[in-house]
Amino acid sequence: MINKLVANIKKTGAPIVVGLDPMLNYIPEQVQKKAFAEYGETLEGAAEAIWQFNKAIVDNTYDLIPAVKPQIAMYEQFGIPGMQAFKKTVDYCKEKGLVVIGDIKRGDIGSTSAAYAVGHLGKVAVGSKNYAAFDEDFATVNPYLGSDGVNPFLDVCKEEKKGIFVLVKTSNPSSGEFQDQEIDGRPLYELVGEKVAAWGTEAMGDEYSYVGAVVGATYPEMGKVLRKIMPKAYILVPGYGAQGGKGKDLVHFFNEDGLGAIVNSSRGIIAAYKQEKYAKFGAENFADASRAAVEDMVADIKGALG
Repeated sequence: MINKLVANIKKTGAPIVVGLDPMLNYIPEQVQKKAFAEYGETLEGAAEAIWQFNKAIVDNTYDLIPAVKPQIAMYEQFGIPGMQAFKKTVDYCKEKGLVVIGDIKRGDIGSTSAAYAVGHLGKVAVGSKNYAAFDEDFATVNPYLGSDGVNPFLDVCKEEKKGIFVLVKTSNPSSGEFQDQEIDGRPLYELVGEKVAAWGTEAMGDEYSYVGAVVGATYPEMGKVLRKIMPKAYILVPGYGAQGGKGKDLVHFFNEDGLGAIVNSSRGIIAAYKQEKYAKFGAENFADASRAAVEDMVADIKGALG
């Protein structure tokens, strides 16, 4: 699947991923009202509003982008109906030819980690049959429990030709409380980066590994170091836009071939209509505002990369 991601990025010329992280307050009133009229102010109503919101944004942006990244927590909060909306979103995006990165941040050991890997990337056995449950193309993985937590994902990735993005240096302000702690004079995130590079040698695509890394746009100097440590790992870069990252901050996340990184923006795109810059579209044309925000983001990054 890393080969498809790279191919999609080359085809679109857009090294970006749209984070489908829908909060109800991002969803325009007319979309909510329609869903509530059919299902009431229920979990089912919220899930329908999320699904219709996602569908409209995907319909208006899929030709411009290589991938999407639904964040599972935004769906889990609405229980089983929310998870059904998550699955519908995954399936619809794949029908549109998009690569789907399941932002699930799983991290456990043994049979539990294997179950997460199977549920999101692999196939689960039911009697004599096998089923792909959520069936994303990539998943985000927390490496805090070590190789015991990552290896089951690697096994499924090799079997299914899918991929993972391992959390290395995250974009949130308090990430340094653990990730920047020094061990023998080196920050922990560098040691995790070295493990990502090592894991990646076991699962290579044509140009890049199935094992990628998450490195926040808010730490460009650290991104520069980690790019050298993980030359064959694709870097998923959160923190663009709403969290303060700009195109000029991202140059060092990319390799000289202009590949090697994919930059995420979530609310900066899906809730673009709420920004002053895109207010002219209005809530009724929220998906058109999202398209304009995608075009601006692509131009910003391309301009920075030259």
